[in-house]
Amino acid sequence: MAVDSVPPLINAQLNYLLTHSPLSIKVEQMWSGSRDPGLLDRFTLVIPFCLDFIKWDVIYNAQYPLVPPDVIFGPDDENFRPFHGAGEQGDPKSMKNSLSDWNSKDPTRLLSLILELRNLYMAYHRKRVGEVDDDRLKFEISTVISKEGIEMLVSTAVDKSEEVKFAVPLLEMDINKMVFGSTWRHQQKIYLQVIFPVGRRYLTTPSPPRLKLVCSPELKALFSIEDFRLPAWLDGMCLAEYLPTLEEMLESQIRDAVSAIEVRRKFIVVLTPLFGRPVEADPVFCRKATFLAASGVFTFLVHISLPIQFPKHQPALMLQSSQHFNSLGAPIKSALLTDYPWSPRWEPSEMAERLFDFMAEECLSFKKYCNESMLQQR
Repeated sequence: MAVDSVPPLINAQLNYLLTHSPLSIKVEQMWSGSRDPGLLDRFTLVIPFCLDFIKWDVIYNAQYPLVPPDVIFGPDDENFRPFHGAGEQGDPKSMKNSLSDWNSKDPTRLLSLILELRNLYMAYHRKRVGEVDDDRLKFEISTVISKEGIEMLVSTAVDKSEEVKFAVPLLEMDINKMVFGSTWRHQQKIYLQVIFPVGRRYLTTPSPPRLKLVCSPELKALFSIEDFRLPAWLDGMCLAEYLPTLEEMLESQIRDAVSAIEVRRKFIVVLTPLFGRPVEADPVFCRKATFLAASGVFTFLVHISLPIQFPKHQPALMLQSSQHFNSLGAPIKSALLTDYPWSPRWEPSEMAERLFDFMAEECLSFKKYCNESMLQQR
């Protein structure tokens, strides 16, 4: 994004939104609607909603920068009219919204507008879900509607049938505060996506919903969502019965994942007497460490990657030459190496010794590979 091409007042509001939003909002594209095509005064925002994304176009006018923007919603939301009819009853409070007292010189205004519209969008879809003619869904909603942060929407499945999606936030624990030194900008949350089919009345026993755990990409450095096994959904069960068991299991595994950070940290410390002090290491999750090593005059780096489930799963090694480079000028590296003796029942000191012995043997093969690669380039 060329900052100089965005009018200053618009740029200030957009930058504030991107750096201060509690949600991970992104700009997909920017373009000009001005007589001067060099002025970018329109853009598409990609906004998280119900474990998916909605795209809204924000339309400013570079010729009249003091005027509030228009917001164009998606093609499926033509009935979403958030400020339509505001103030019709003559109530001054009903006229109050983020556009009613717009101040283009206040950089916080665009973020306030988008968050207000998103809250209204949530209410709009909650109302639509409540209007679905399905007794089971009405019951499910009544049991979880009080849960803070739940989002829902009506959507169309691949076979054109209707379904209702829920995004249910799990756990009240503050994961950000549990991980010492984390630099996460947004609050890390885990959600359960629940998808109910609508109106299949011919089924005597309602089919279970489709269930999936979802988290932000950043959280995967701590905890593997893919390795978590969801508890079974029993016949006749409702969401309010399912959630307590799920949250109890999830909380236990999150605490174990946080404790595992210290296990990995101690193992890196145990490596130091053999490999030397790391030249680089992951100080937060302790998932990676790099050491400088030598075999005669051959110097190389040893990259060690520790899996989340260490020591159950063994570390992976990669060797990188400090003296050999490929035709593109990049250092020559080995493949990931995991084929060496390992047992999670060993003491950390024995694990480190076995790892060092393997590296000492493997570096000879790696040196030969580097020399041959250089000869092939001549």
